[in-house]
Amino acid sequence: MDSVIEIQRQTHEEIEQYERALYTVLSRPQNAHQTRLQNEHKASQILDRISSRVTTLHSMYRDQDTRDVEIDAISAPSQPGDLSEFYARLGKVQEHHNKYPDAGADGVELDIAALLEEITPEDYDEDYVYEDPVANMFSGEEVYGRYLDLHANHTAFNNLKNVGKRLGYLQYLDALLLAEKGLIHADMPKETRFSRDYETYIGALHTYLTSFIRRTQPLLDVDSKQTAIVEEFGIKWDAGELEGWIDEGKAPPGDSGEGIWCTACQKLYSKQTVYDAHLTSKKHIKATSRQASSDQPPSNPNGPPSSTPTASNGAPSRNKHRTTALLTYLATALLVDLFPTLNDTKANVERRFSLTAKEREQEIMESQKPPAPLPTAGPEAGGEEEEEEERIYNPLKLPMGWDGKPIPYWLYKLHGLGVEYRCEICSDHVYMGRKNFERHFQESRHAFGMRALGLPNTKHFHEITKIEDAMALAERLKREGRHEIFEQETMEELEDEEGNVYNRKTYDDLKKQGLI
Repeated sequence: MDSVIEIQRQTHEEIEQYERALYTVLSRPQNAHQTRLQNEHKASQILDRISSRVTTLHSMYRDQDTRDVEIDAISAPSQPGDLSEFYARLGKVQEHHNKYPDAGADGVELDIAALLEEITPEDYDEDYVYEDPVANMFSGEEVYGRYLDLHANHTAFNNLKNVGKRLGYLQYLDALLLAEKGLIHADMPKETRFSRDYETYIGALHTYLTSFIRRTQPLLDVDSKQTAIVEEFGIKWDAGELEGWIDEGKAPPGDSGEGIWCTACQKLYSKQTVYDAHLTSKKHIKATSRQASSDQPPSNPNGPPSSTPTASNGAPSRNKHRTTALLTYLATALLVDLFPTLNDTKANVERRFSLTAKEREQEIMESQKPPAPLPTAGPEAGGEEEEEEERIYNPLKLPMGWDGKPIPYWLYKLHGLGVEYRCEICSDHVYMGRKNFERHFQESRHAFGMRALGLPNTKHFHEITKIEDAMALAERLKREGRHEIFEQETMEELEDEEGNVYNRKTYDDLKKQGLI
């Protein structure tokens, strides 16, 4: 089977088989989110196989000499009626199929059968363990690609130096939702945006967003789209149109012909007086001596100074923060594409705030169950039901319940989820609803804030949200400390080894006397 023409024919046949498999996958009903994502990933795998075989065919067709030699061998016999070459090739084909009789059932057909395999309702039983390869691509927070998991990026953002006010997770999502209005984090101080930590943070954010799009939209050509965005960024960067990066996009002062350049010190001076003053400095004298001893031409401080530095000296200052600006621009463009998903993520976080611990546990257990079998009433009935579930009427923007539907309005008003409670001790964090507000006094965020103030997180400071009020209460409790110590001594009970119960004062006196 070393015939070039036969290999080309077989490759064409494989491409046609994969094209039919692609049609089968794309023509399946895609009523649910999971089904759509599974079909798209299978279609992406089939397209990769088609692309590899098209590349092979392209290289084979470019080798036209080998193909022409074989065509001449089978089309131009040495004598009329000489079919020896034909029968020789026919014998090789028969020998190959006799040696490998099941060759037709292997390879492409088995691969296509594996790609087209579906889980039917009959496959679900107690002993059946279904492992969805697509589900393994997502974390539990992403819920099969429905939401973004930005907790790690949120932590990295709050750990930036000079970031100012630390944001909660909801506030961080609101900051990312501003991508439609311009570059993200535009209000951040420049010294923070130009730092190495910010470049690491924005690079990790861009990597995660790119990975999320590849996993949720496998048929999208992400590389071509990113290339177009990079070209668009280059045009805006050269024109100095990026807000917050304009100073870094302008040319250095020496490029405009202004200033005096010292070749020995490799430094640009804006005024003649400053340039003349530095000529007598030790640093300039040493630099002049070092330049004279080297192969470089010596500088002439007393001669006419050069006012135009080389392009190599201006390039580093011009492109110093280009990488950071590019990553910020790319991350902003990706967030604009993921704007609906980001909105759904924020709604899901707000919904989870309204759940009790039992409801959250029940939701986790429901998510770990295998996907439910498809309904047997037909694809049309299932499609109508799914469309009704997707079009949920929620004009009041109520949080979603554990069943995926908006909670009743009376429950929303009962829990006071529309009321904001701000705690200054928790770095001005906002809690929605009275229940969440009361619960946060025993959570780690509030305890950390109290510990930072040097105050104990006791019941005396319950309902205290302002730092000034907490410090005043601490001073008042300190003045009344004797009364509290007396109450502690008389009210606290201790038990000795024999089981006798004493209050604190009596226990201490007996212990000093050695009676217990």
